[in-house]
Amino acid sequence: MSQLVYKIVDADLWESARQSGSFRGAGIDAEDGFIHLSAANQVQETARLHFAGQANLVLVEFDANQLGNDLRWEASRGGQLFPHFYGEIPVQMAGHIWPLPLNEDGIPVLPELNG
Repeated sequence: MSQLVYKIVDADLWESARQSGSFRGAGIDAEDGFIHLSAANQVQETARLHFAGQANLVLVEFDANQLGNDLRWEASRGGQLFPHFYGEIPVQMAGHIWPLPLNEDGIPVLPELNG
């Protein structure tokens, strides 16, 4: 069974990645040396903590098994293991891509996720 992981990203940045063929991450990813991802049960808190008030976002889904050995589960927020990807992700590995509208509190509204 596949485990799904997710990335919240600015829609324009994702479109640039789509055109180039690979996703290199956002600014924080470049600073930290890996692409920050979230498991399904982590992405809502990630949206609330790191993306409140930001419009023009999309949620991109990836199959963790397809990401291979460059995906590592490492301790992060509160000691939880988060998926971190070391390298560039070929955009053809993306599964579903959802636009993320903001709710009345400015928090991105996520679709119902599996995985």
